[in-house]
Amino acid sequence: MDRLSPRVELIAYTPDPEKVCALAARTCYSALPLDELKARVNDQDQADFLRGVIRSGHLSVLEHVSFTFYVENVTRVLLAQLTRHRIASFSVQSQRYVSLADSFAYQTPPRIREMGPEYEERYQRQMEQMSVWYREWQDAFGHDGAANEDARFVLPNACMTRLTMTMNARELNHFFALRCCSRAQWEIRDLATRMLALASKAAPVLFEHAGPGCVRGACPEGSRSCGKASEVKARFEALTR
Repeated sequence: MDRLSPRVELIAYTPDPEKVCALAARTCYSALPLDELKARVNDQDQADFLRGVIRSGHLSVLEHVSFTFYVENVTRVLLAQLTRHRIASFSVQSQRYVSLADSFAYQTPPRIREMGPEYEERYQRQMEQMSVWYREWQDAFGHDGAANEDARFVLPNACMTRLTMTMNARELNHFFALRCCSRAQWEIRDLATRMLALASKAAPVLFEHAGPGCVRGACPEGSRSCGKASEVKARFEALTR
């Protein structure tokens, strides 16, 4: 089975996200009434002002805008990592209410494919066997309300799922810093990179320097660095153009 790439769509985000962040910042620094603050934000380009706010570390203003993504073709392995980002909201397809009796989609790790056809076939047989076990337990439970709930215990982490997730811009920048890094697990790194491409188009200033730590300066991994900082930085600069 070929490796499945994640499908990622930015399905909603705060309208005029950069104006919202700029207005929030100007609320802190100005005594002007709201109508005048709004007029200034609407009449003037806020990009340089917003860049200065971000450089100063006044990042709470990024929490006023959120981005909602639809994601599918990702595994339960990825889901376990994703939900560690607690400043976010997740709605995940339920294995309790959704039956996978017709067969479940699964991911094949690149390393297994690199080992050759013999190993891929072995892995495929294992996935097929788990699907058989799953259906056997559904039959044993009589397909009542608890059938999926308990039969799912034999499903693997390789099983695909889908979800809708929402993060604010500050948490997204933190997420991209960790998960776009070359040291991140390959599946979540792929997802994060696709999300960054979408978010950057919607709000380029907010995500101008998003990505792994080496995009903004020295690699935070220290001795565990991938040693490819210049290559990684060039790739992410191209991504956000």
